Amino acid sequence: MSSWKVYSDTKYYFCTTALTKWYPVFTSIEYYSLITDSLKYCHKNKGLSIHAYVIMLNHLHLIISANEPKFIPDIIRDLKRYTSSEISSLLKTNNQINALRIFKEAATGRKTNQEYKVWQSGYYPIGIYSEWFFRQKLHYIHQNPVRKGYVTKPEHWKFSSARNYAGHQDVPLLIDKL
Repeated sequence: MSSWKVYSDTKYYFCTTALTKWYPVFTSIEYYSLITDSLKYCHKNKGLSIHAYVIMLNHLHLIISANEPKFIPDIIRDLKRYTSSEISSLLKTNNQINALRIFKEAATGRKTNQEYKVWQSGYYPIGIYSEWFFRQKLHYIHQNPVRKGYVTKPEHWKFSSARNYAGHQDVPLLIDKL
């Protein structure tokens, strides 16, 4: 069984997706909000459940499930397509020439009609089959900003479900705790 595939017998998945060339775009509230608002939309309208997340400067980790697991690839594809377009627009508005150049170069020669390739291909879903593995991935997600030296405690990183699990009320995204 391949690790990076959604299976009908697995409900929960740990996923990672990164920006092209790991370029750090998520450096202001408007970019983070774009991602959290898009995740809220997917939750409300597409049946996506978010159990854990962290949005870093250049990538995103999630633990997710869906009403129908087979639709997870479509939901993530749509999320990335929409946010790619919106991120590109924000980068233009904010005159982020370097990021736009990198994403434009990445789109050059591709068969799609996209002007910018904001996200790397794939999202690498790994099925969660045990409580131990869930806890290990939850810890990994929440410790990410600590390991990078951005904060000293996981719940201090505003764009992480560590805040939800720690009982904070001021969270940008509600989650479905497990």
